[in-house]
Amino acid sequence: MFESLQAAPADAILGLIAEFRDDPRRKKIDLGVGVYRNAAGATPVLDVVKKAEHRLLGTQTSKTYIGTAGDPAFNAAMQALAFGDAAVDDRLVTIQTPGGSASLRVAAGLLLRARKDTVVWVSDPTWNNHVPLLGGAGLTLKTYPYYDAETRTIGCDAMLDTLRAADKGDVVLLHACCHNPSGIDPTAEQWRAIGEVIVERELVPFIDMAYQGFGTDLNVDAFAARHLIGLVPELVLSTSCSKNFGLYRDRVGAMSILAKDSKTRDIVASQASSFVRTLYSLPPDHGAAVVSIILNDAELRAAWIVELDAMRDRLGGMRNLLQDALKVTAPGHDFSHLLRAKGMFCFLGISPQQVARIKQEFGVYMVGSSRINVAGITPDNVEYLAKSIAAVL
Repeated sequence: MFESLQAAPADAILGLIAEFRDDPRRKKIDLGVGVYRNAAGATPVLDVVKKAEHRLLGTQTSKTYIGTAGDPAFNAAMQALAFGDAAVDDRLVTIQTPGGSASLRVAAGLLLRARKDTVVWVSDPTWNNHVPLLGGAGLTLKTYPYYDAETRTIGCDAMLDTLRAADKGDVVLLHACCHNPSGIDPTAEQWRAIGEVIVERELVPFIDMAYQGFGTDLNVDAFAARHLIGLVPELVLSTSCSKNFGLYRDRVGAMSILAKDSKTRDIVASQASSFVRTLYSLPPDHGAAVVSIILNDAELRAAWIVELDAMRDRLGGMRNLLQDALKVTAPGHDFSHLLRAKGMFCFLGISPQQVARIKQEFGVYMVGSSRINVAGITPDNVEYLAKSIAAVL
């Protein structure tokens, strides 16, 4: 049977990780891998997570299955974290999922169950796994313009014009904050304009919020979700705890759906449970239990916010360091967009040929689009990085 299969194409990011690992050069920099790293290059377990795990270890009495929807306390806490005061809306349902990717996949399955010919509009560019995840599930994907590479800003007018041509009932995938890969987010004014078009065309917003707290703060980063829930009868939200809690390998996420009324919400909840049962049966417990402990304990929650603020501040500090260094090494070039970007990612703004050169000649690794993870920058390597960039311009 399996001799009929052909090798799948290598994942670009995984291939880059392997290349970096095998590079013998002492001076090498990894700007490709999509995880937070501290100044020492490590992805740490948060202190508050360790405290919550210790508490969990001392109080957990069973490892029996949890339900298809996951931990109710976790779900309620995540719904409140995302929607704020609007979280009490009785049209909302939230379920726990194995990471943000599973949240997206469950949402895709529900959209297809609701309407087999569902069209989802995704930004150009978007996270490199959005298309295989959603398109691979069977959804029809179309793109709307988002990032203008020349001005290094959002092409908001072109985006809105495209969405105005979308059909009633189409779904629009939106990055709530820290847009991956560009790092450039809509302003509050632009979000309001996007909301007006969504209402005007009767579109369904599908918000991916994988980086809440990594942009400005927990509340500002949730502006899109909190604004749109007040405008539309239906909404989908995928969230992840990989970045803001550092729980990458524990696979912690949630999916929320706003239905037109509480009766429809109950139907959606039953369909979500049915779909989950056929996909992964039940979500894992450990990471979500840790998040639930943190969010439902005032002292631990405050400690988490302090650690989250420190991670965000480090990312902003590295953007400033790099931009300042490039002013010296490449004075004829404008890299001010580095400071406009939010979160871990942004485009450096060099060509694929220059990306290849900087890897070959200087051991600086990034994906071909020049998307960089600024968490790979440190005070120790930023000068070398800036000189390397200047050398290939």
